[in-house]
Amino acid sequence: MSEKVEALLREATERGDVPGVSACVTDRNGVAWEGGFGRRVIDGPFDMAADTVVAIASMTKAITGAAAMQCVERGALSLDAPARDVLPHLGEVGVLEGFDADGAPRMRKPRRDITLRHLLTHTAGFGYDIFNADIQRVRDALGLPDTNSGRIAALDTPLLFDPGDRWEYGISIDWAGKMVEAVSGTTLGACFREHLLGPLGMDDTTFVLTPALRARRATMHARLPEGTLAADPDFEMPQDAEWDAGGHGLYGTVLDYLRFVRMMLNEGRNDAGDAVLAPETVAAMSRNAMGATRVPPIRSANPLLSNDADFLPGIEKSHGLSFMINEADAPTGRSAGSLAWAGLANSFYWIDPKRGLGGVFATQILPFADPVAMPLFEAFESAVYEDLAG
Repeated sequence: MSEKVEALLREATERGDVPGVSACVTDRNGVAWEGGFGRRVIDGPFDMAADTVVAIASMTKAITGAAAMQCVERGALSLDAPARDVLPHLGEVGVLEGFDADGAPRMRKPRRDITLRHLLTHTAGFGYDIFNADIQRVRDALGLPDTNSGRIAALDTPLLFDPGDRWEYGISIDWAGKMVEAVSGTTLGACFREHLLGPLGMDDTTFVLTPALRARRATMHARLPEGTLAADPDFEMPQDAEWDAGGHGLYGTVLDYLRFVRMMLNEGRNDAGDAVLAPETVAAMSRNAMGATRVPPIRSANPLLSNDADFLPGIEKSHGLSFMINEADAPTGRSAGSLAWAGLANSFYWIDPKRGLGGVFATQILPFADPVAMPLFEAFESAVYEDLAG
């Protein structure tokens, strides 16, 4: 890549805009560029690198989606059959209609069944308390733990609308992960290792950190109201969780995630040319799977964990089977029909099948949609495409 890409990220860390950033770019043939800039902890001694371990948070969702689609390939799951056939609990979840005078939630029966397609497209009706205050009210009323607690009871929240009615970001893909576990007879982590992470060579991606991986882990940081950054060394995804959180639980590196990106670019093949997913499965994952419904901007209900977020403002976004899809070319250079998503600690990726290009970018800052880190990712992506054009 050009010196402009490296200068952009180096200068951002030297100014203290972000404590550290790791990033990489791939084409279909292999890694095109990798880099790390700044420090794993602000003012600390250890450099950020492409193999620095970070909490990838909701970037976990695409991996869970791929595992679910492997089960669809094997005939163990169906995209459009009632999910209650696999997880009876999903046939018992009610739709939230409001709250009684004493604050107790009022529920009704959904008008249609939840399906795996609904779960993978965020149209099932589930939400996140980070982005919907009603979910937090339910948690408070029922004494439910929060999503990042590592407790399985965190998933016992109601639907916000009937399945298929609209798009709402939430715990849907966590439930998809539970469906994978139900039909595979093992934990999600074990299923990932056997069928995805192992075949892809993603040896640094895991729900539970080994001592060696923890030694390479970047520290989480908080963006304070005045704009400065403070390290939060105690922040860590639960290591004794009651379940493997398919929506947000993985740690990994940008280089590891790039292997997943490259598999999608290569129609399901790993670097050795072996099939991890069938080409028709990758094609199905990569096209709009929710009809005329569109992905709206995300509004925060918890400013400590997320700001409002609008990916590629002004461009219509649909959703495939675990990916957001931009329906028009993006100002960064990303082609129409590309796939993308992000992680809570301001990690981001994109997959551009038309150009045969993808990239991964990670820092460790809360809240999400950081007003410095998110534009830095967009500038990084733009610089990558400018380099290709030049």
